[in-house]
This record gives sequence, structure tokens and C-alpha cells, in this order.
Amino acid sequence: MRLANKVAIVTGGSRGIGRAISLSFAREGARVAVVSRNKKLCDEVVTRILKEGGEAISIQADVASEADVVKMVEQTKGKYQHIDILVNNAAVNLPYRTVAELTLDEWNQIIGVNLTGTFLCCHAVVPQMIAQRSGRIINFSSLGGRIAAAGRAPYRSSKAAIINFNGCLAAEVKEFGINVNTICPGAVETDMLSEITGGEIPKHAMPPEEIAKVAIFLASDESSAITGTAIDAFGPGNPLFGVSPSVRRPK
Repeated sequence: MRLANKVAIVTGGSRGIGRAISLSFAREGARVAVVSRNKKLCDEVVTRILKEGGEAISIQADVASEADVVKMVEQTKGKYQHIDILVNNAAVNLPYRTVAELTLDEWNQIIGVNLTGTFLCCHAVVPQMIAQRSGRIINFSSLGGRIAAAGRAPYRSSKAAIINFNGCLAAEVKEFGINVNTICPGAVETDMLSEITGGEIPKHAMPPEEIAKVAIFLASDESSAITGTAIDAFGPGNPLFGVSPSVRRPK
């Protein structure tokens, strides 16, 4: 088991990529704090982990709330005493919106969860990792953090910023044995993708388990030489192959 005796926090852990990571980490021996705003879905993931012989706890938290993030870290440390891995997967998105159509509330919601939420979680967990002089932080950008597209300004802006934030943090904490990396998935078969495309899932979309494999690698000792990087995991939807996620305005 590649993550035996490790303690991991997975935000957005109740569905999609986060759910796949929570389950996969537990199967690799990690004790997992499954975090989401939806407690019922968190509990379902934890129940699945426990049935498979793993160990996990369910934490309801909004990563855009500093108080919730502090509580999340305290609950995890209270249960498991330390934190070895942080996965900043929680994210929100919108259907197609032009900049002219966007409201400030919509912009703030996406930046608040995707970017500020990533900062708040790192801010709360890094002191623990510095004290133990070890840790793995896995942030989530996307193909959209690499490439602009009409109708996606707030989401893609937040994801582009995460790539830069990732490098800044990695440079600050490398001396303490903490590796910080970002995964940039292409299209993945998730509820969020379905919600923003009106149910249209591109044929080249990957199952979330494909991204969980990348996360396991970055969380394990196998990736000890890798930090400060953003790893593109575009799968068959790689723009090099002439395909890209649908960003058309809905009819």
C-alpha cells in the first residue's frame, strides 16, 4: 500500500474526482477526511470506505469559509493527530456566461471556492506540515487553467491563478520537506461537467478514477522528486489531438 499510515484531507471529496480520490487513497492505506458541503454524500463515501476495510471520517465544511476550514483541520487532527496529505479538489463552476452577463456574486462565488478556498486550506494545513517537516499538497487546476475560452472567465481565471499559487507555495515550503503540485485534468465524467453543459458529456471525457491515479502518485513517495509543477492530465481530450471540451453557448 503506497499511502499506508498517511492521513489525507480531500476537499470536495463526496462526488466526482474527489470521491474517486477518497476511495482510492483509502484503498492505498490512507486514513481519509472526506470533506464536502453535503454531509449526506460525505457519509455515503465514508460508509463505502469502511465497508471496504478502510478508515475515514466525514466532515461538513465550506472551503470558502475560514471558520469551516479551521474546524476541518481541527477535526482531522483531533481524530488522527497529524495531516500528511491535503487535496484541494473542491470547486464550483457555472454554465456558459459572458463577462457582460456575469454578476459580481457569481464571480465571487467561483473565486471564493476555487481560489480562496485553496489558499485557506493550505494556510491552515501548512503549519502542521512544517512542524512535522513533511507533507504532500495536491491542488487542482484544469485544462481550463491553461487555455482561455468564451463563457468561462471566472472558472478559468481561478484555475489559472491556482497554477501560479502552487509554484509560490512550493518555493516557500520545499525546505521543510513539503511537496506541492497541481493536477490539470481535461474533461472528466462528473456531475459538475454535466451541470454546466446541460447534460452533454464529451465522448473523450475520462472516468474520475483516471485522475485519482495521478493523485495517488503525487501523494506517494514515488513522486519525491516532483514539486512546484502543474501536471496536465488531459487524456484523450488533449487539444494536441484536435479536441477540446464543449464551451458553446447553450441554445
